[in-house]
This record gives sequence, structure tokens and C-alpha cells, in this order.
Amino acid sequence: MDSILVTGNGPLNGQIPIAGAKNACLTLMPATLLSEEPLTLTNAPRLSDIKTMTALLQSLGAEVSSLQDGQVIAMSSHSLTSQTADYDIVRKMRASNLVLGPLLARFGQAVVSLPGGCAIGARPMDLHVEGLEALGAEIELKDGYLHAKAPGGLKGAVHEMRFASVGATENIVMAATLAKGTTVLKNAAREPEIVDLVECLRKMGAQISGEGSSTIEIQGVDRLHGATHQVVTDRIELGTYMLAPAICGGEVELLGGRMALVESFAAKLDAAGVSVTETQNGLKVARKNGRVQAVDVVTEPFPGFPTDLQAQMMALMCTAEGTSVLEERIFENRFMHAPELVRMGANIEVHGGTATVTGVETLKGAPVMATDLRASVSLILAGLAAEGETTVSRVYHLDRGYEHVVRKLEGVGAKIERIKGE
Repeated sequence: MDSILVTGNGPLNGQIPIAGAKNACLTLMPATLLSEEPLTLTNAPRLSDIKTMTALLQSLGAEVSSLQDGQVIAMSSHSLTSQTADYDIVRKMRASNLVLGPLLARFGQAVVSLPGGCAIGARPMDLHVEGLEALGAEIELKDGYLHAKAPGGLKGAVHEMRFASVGATENIVMAATLAKGTTVLKNAAREPEIVDLVECLRKMGAQISGEGSSTIEIQGVDRLHGATHQVVTDRIELGTYMLAPAICGGEVELLGGRMALVESFAAKLDAAGVSVTETQNGLKVARKNGRVQAVDVVTEPFPGFPTDLQAQMMALMCTAEGTSVLEERIFENRFMHAPELVRMGANIEVHGGTATVTGVETLKGAPVMATDLRASVSLILAGLAAEGETTVSRVYHLDRGYEHVVRKLEGVGAKIERIKGE
């Protein structure tokens, strides 16, 4: 297996281009299943998860082509051959469950395996099922697969989710675009990726309002047509690279970054002593002066602090002045990076969903192991600030969410290389 070797090398300076959002693209791709006409996505990220979703759509009979070095994805679902999403593909990635709503809406039936993804706690499908059942679907679990049917088609309804789940919001909204009548989804998630999905669906002819708020209204239509849509900037990649000059010093401009995508995160950086300013081309980040200060973090649904930036923020807090408390409220079991940071000299105590981090002046390079996608990049950030060499193993997780990490960090002066495994 490949590993990444990082050597602490001082401040970082320059520019890093930010890719299209993984979580947005993985949501937009299943939208092709809603129409017989082509859907083309631009600004697509080049990641292993995108390849997994491509394989899943192709297994259903969709035509999917990667163009312009992978940054354009051209899709057509005019002649699907299956409505079954097999375990062998779905187990690799949580977002695979997003084919359920579109298949059910267009064909009145779907069989989808329970999903996999990073081992960061239980992420059940009950909110998806409840929402689709509110639209008239009949769903049962058999042998690890959700068997869904709607013989008379889906019908609009008023449904309030128990939790503002991003994936469930996306599945329900896509399904409701072809349902008969009006659907009102309450306590909907408000993430930018959902706003991006709605913008794409609207280009395809859907009638939707309220995206970005907690109530989304969908007026069902008979059919959707083709469209071309640009994937929104990846706010998690943006936040991750904002932390690079914060933890190492220097000044880095993140090309394509927008403050609206990371306001709560940028506010925490400001409180920690890190300057974030908008430029004509993106966001510029630099330490204000000296060592960063400890700040407390609570992960929350958007527009709160993102759970997908918690591990990276912990890496920064490891070298902050003072003690910070990080509380994880979205996923349990999401502090698996903490013991690896401790191997590098960090002072971290974990009790349930809370981690207490007392900053140390310097981290020390060490061999560490990535446990999930965001944990892997948090260890790279820590390695950039550490004395000596840090070897991060099991970096296949990294390829699921970050394109060209080595190239992007090298471009701003980091000493980092990928070591090919046997």
C-alpha cells in the first residue's frame, strides 16, 4: 500500500487551486437517473469516489464518460438495464445510496444495498426510508438490501425529518421532483451541496424552492430534461488547505474559495489568530502573529462548524497555545485520528464525543496510520508542522476525497512525497 512521507519544512507560500466538491458531485451524478436526456457536469473532482459512482451508474446501464482529464463527466440514462445497486459497489462508498430516490421516482422500483464508506460510526438509512415512505413508497429490508417500490408512482406529501440529514434530504428532494403533486420537506439540511443539487435539478426542469433554508418545497413534474452544470467549490478541501498556512506559517491563496462556503470555520480561525481575507481569485490565509490560540469547537450541521473539518482542526489545536475542547455531535467514533496525533507528541484526551487538546510547542515526526478520509489529511497537516519525518500509511482513504494532494502542497513549498507500496 502507498504511503506519504512528510518532512516539516517551515512556512508555506503561494497558491492552491481548489477542486469541485466531492460531496456535491457524488450527489449530482445520480440525478442523471431521473431523465432520459444527457446530464453533463463540469469542474468535477478527480477522485476514487467519483470512479466508484461511475461504476455504480454503469452497472445500472447508464453511459458515463470522463472528459477533459476527468474534469467533465458526461452521462446518459436513456436506456437503463437494471434498478439494482449491488453490494460489491455500494459497500465502498456511503453516497451510493443516493441512487435509491431517483430510481424509485422514475421506475417505481429500486433494490439498493445498505451502504459502506468510512468507519466513522453508524449512519443508518432510516431517515431516507421514512422520507420516501411519506411519498408513498413501500420499502422493506431483505438480506442486506432495501427493496423499494411505488407501483402507482410517488405522491407529494408534507414530511418533517427527525434530523437534518444531508443524504436523506438529497434522496427525498430528487425523488420528489417526479412525484405527483407538491412535497414540503421540513427540517431539511441546508448545506451548499444541497443548494448546488437544487440548482442542477432546476436546470433539468424541476420546480423547487427554499433550498438553503430548513423548508424545501418541490412541485412534481412529469419529466426532467438534460442539462449542463458546474460543480460547486469543495468547501472541505478549501477548509483543509486553509489550515496549511495556519499550522505552518506563511501565506497561501486558495483559488476558487468563497467565504460563504466556510463562514463558521473562518470565524474559528479568526478567533485562533489566523487571518482569512477574500481576494479577487479566492481566499488568502495567514497567521496574524506568532503561535495560534486554542479555541473550542462543536460540530454542527451547516451553517455550523463542519464535522468533515474536525480532524484537521484538531491537528491545528495540537500546536495552539492553551487548551481546546472539540465536541463531535454529528458522528460517533470520529476521533480515531487522536491516538495517531498522540504518537507525534500531541496531548489529547478523548471521552466519548469530546476531545480535550492541550497544545504543545512542537510535534515530532512519527509513523502514523490513516483511519478514514479526513483523518488521513489531518495527519499530513500535523506532519507539515512537525520536526523530522512523518510517514502516513493507508493513504488510499486520501484518494477518496483529495485530488493531487502532493502536487498542491509541493506547489506552496511543502516537503512531501508519495511512496509507492509493493
